Amino acid sequence: MDATSSSARRWLGRAPALAGAVAGSVWLWRNQGDLMMRRPVNEWTFTHMHALMPKTVVPRAASVSVLPERSPGAEGAGEIDARYTFGGFERSLADLHKRTFTTSFLVLHRGAIVHESYPGRFAGPGVRFQAFSLTKSVTSILIGIALAEGAIKSVDDAVVAYCPDLVGSAFDGPTVEHLLNMSSGAGAIEDWTIPESAINRFERAVTAGGSVLEVIRSLPTMSEPGIAFNYSTIDTQVLGWVLEGATGMPMAEYAATRLWNRIGTEHDAYYFLTRGRPRTALGGGSLNASTRDLARIGLLMARGGAHGGEQIVPEAWVARSRGHDLPHVAVGALGPSGYPHYGYANQWWTLGGERRAFTGIGVFGQYLYVDPDADVVIVKTSAWPAADDEGLDRETITALRALVAHLAG
Repeated sequence: MDATSSSARRWLGRAPALAGAVAGSVWLWRNQGDLMMRRPVNEWTFTHMHALMPKTVVPRAASVSVLPERSPGAEGAGEIDARYTFGGFERSLADLHKRTFTTSFLVLHRGAIVHESYPGRFAGPGVRFQAFSLTKSVTSILIGIALAEGAIKSVDDAVVAYCPDLVGSAFDGPTVEHLLNMSSGAGAIEDWTIPESAINRFERAVTAGGSVLEVIRSLPTMSEPGIAFNYSTIDTQVLGWVLEGATGMPMAEYAATRLWNRIGTEHDAYYFLTRGRPRTALGGGSLNASTRDLARIGLLMARGGAHGGEQIVPEAWVARSRGHDLPHVAVGALGPSGYPHYGYANQWWTLGGERRAFTGIGVFGQYLYVDPDADVVIVKTSAWPAADDEGLDRETITALRALVAHLAG
């Protein structure tokens, strides 16, 4: 009796700790997604998506196109003494990396690497970084190629011509052009802070095995197509389905044969896939690629869509990605779902002005900045504390513009 009582007392003494451990485990399970996106854990997350989600590989090119490196001692080699002014202070690129949580940074000038660094804990030349919405700009390139091949007949084609599963939904009416310019009129403001927002329901379907199609079919019509900008990852998801419906190929296979192999990439890339079946890549956000290979994509766009004497992307497609004359996507006219220093065109953020530079952008600070006039391409991957931060974005764009000006002389 005494032994039993002693054992019971010991168990009761441990009960609060055990209960706390159980409660902690439950909390960790329920909040694991949020924790994986917080600093500093997100530096690991953004380089290890292959360990977290199903994936499909985009094989590296059979023949690598070497990116020459500016020889030591040559002008522009190694560290670049470019300065930028932000917040009333003159700052260096080292300041930029520290202040904006850079994980990798590569600069091409006239086709040569003039700077390459990997400040991130898990970063390196062969590491594949999660591109997030920078994926959208790559999807646009693939659409341009599909148009040139005739798989997609016209940007004026109805979305449902290629996606019959969307007949009767809010996407039954918009055209491919409307999707390219984030002007479908379908859905709502992309707000991650509202638990039951369309984007959060979409994300849960992707990661937890729900029906992505069901979420997309449930979206309301927000406005008439083609009259207002509304940044929408779901628009680009549908654009990816347009590509797959038109070509009869999964996005990763089309990317491998039409883009990755043709520009001489040196590393395998991959798209992570939805957990639910049929598994699908996310045209709006699941590409993972090395910094050097992202730079090769930027170089393709800086050179008017040509590589090694071959026109891979139509030159006119590159030109329209630098901005066009639609007033609702002009710089400063995007409204509540775009920062005022940007415009939008063809799944790229445009910067206007004489240079007409443009950039792909992903949340948490991913950039593929292209200035064809200066022949400069900059890749910056990051692990910001939050998905969106206008201050960090403004500082980054200010610094990248200053860097281009420094290199252009």
